[in-house]
Amino acid sequence: MGKTDRIIRAIIGMVVLALGVVYHNWWGAIGLIPFITALIGFCPLYTIFGIKTCGSC
Repeated sequence: MGKTDRIIRAIIGMVVLALGVVYHNWWGAIGLIPFITALIGFCPLYTIFGIKTCGSC
């Protein structure tokens, strides 16, 4: 997973989590998925579909 991909995922994850908190909705927990994949730098779906966003990988 490339650096830009990780940054975008982290931002999206934080926004979705924040919206869940603001609106008192548990659906905000879905934001954990992109946030955690950004933190660990691995996306299982990328492996399944053969997607690479890292230029040097």
